[in-house]
Amino acid sequence: MDPFGIKVIFITILVFIPLERLFAMHPQKVFRRNWANDLIFLFVNGVLIKLGLLAVIVAVIFAAAWIVPVSFQAMVGGLPYWVQLPAVIVLADLGFYWTHRMFHAVPWLWRFHSIHHSIEELDWLAATRVHPVDQILTKGVSLVPVFALGFSEWVIGVYAVLYQWQSVLIHSNVRIGFGPLRFLFASPQFHHWHHSSQREARDRNFAGQLSFLDALFGRLHLPRGENPTTYGLDRPMPQRYVPQLLYPFVGERIFQSKSDTAALAETERASVEAPNGSL
Repeated sequence: MDPFGIKVIFITILVFIPLERLFAMHPQKVFRRNWANDLIFLFVNGVLIKLGLLAVIVAVIFAAAWIVPVSFQAMVGGLPYWVQLPAVIVLADLGFYWTHRMFHAVPWLWRFHSIHHSIEELDWLAATRVHPVDQILTKGVSLVPVFALGFSEWVIGVYAVLYQWQSVLIHSNVRIGFGPLRFLFASPQFHHWHHSSQREARDRNFAGQLSFLDALFGRLHLPRGENPTTYGLDRPMPQRYVPQLLYPFVGERIFQSKSDTAALAETERASVEAPNGSL
């Protein structure tokens, strides 16, 4: 039993750190700024999110037993795997897409999601910086039709593996292109634009796996041969795990306390440097 996913983390490191050295989109250190903070997200949030998603899945299975006919679930589960898997990916990413857009559009939900966008240097570890509430709701909604309609466990397992690895890939600091397939599947370039602080990229590229959804719904931003140059929020957020976890509930008080502390430090510095009797 491996509740923290140590084996998967180790394999991820072995795969992506060399890739980011060989095919870097931006020059960047392995231990970039706030790397340790995201490491905490990786280990602590992984457990919290798994527990939350387990509760959602159990609730969906029980509800579906009352709502969805068993014969229909058996029919779906009996379809060929090559039919089930694309259907699961499309259904799940549609749920992810619209929930993700909602987290950008609704101010209270944005408080949770802004933590993920507070990162200023993307790499393989960046995908882990996400508030548990954000991830549980977004992934929970995307999994509702998958479990309710009776898709086979094998197909759901394959989808889960594909989603996990693509999530790491699209956040990673690699310039690997998908060629014409970039308009079908989400690539690192596609998702890096979603994290960009540049104005033309605001509220674009919401899909988790299928970039054509953004083209379909008028939100695609994928300029040919260009990569974003800046990431993060307009207003810096405290780069520590506990303040970020609490930010959705205390909001601007975190910024205010940080501003007050900085102002006090500046005042004290000026007092020391000023001539006697003056500021």
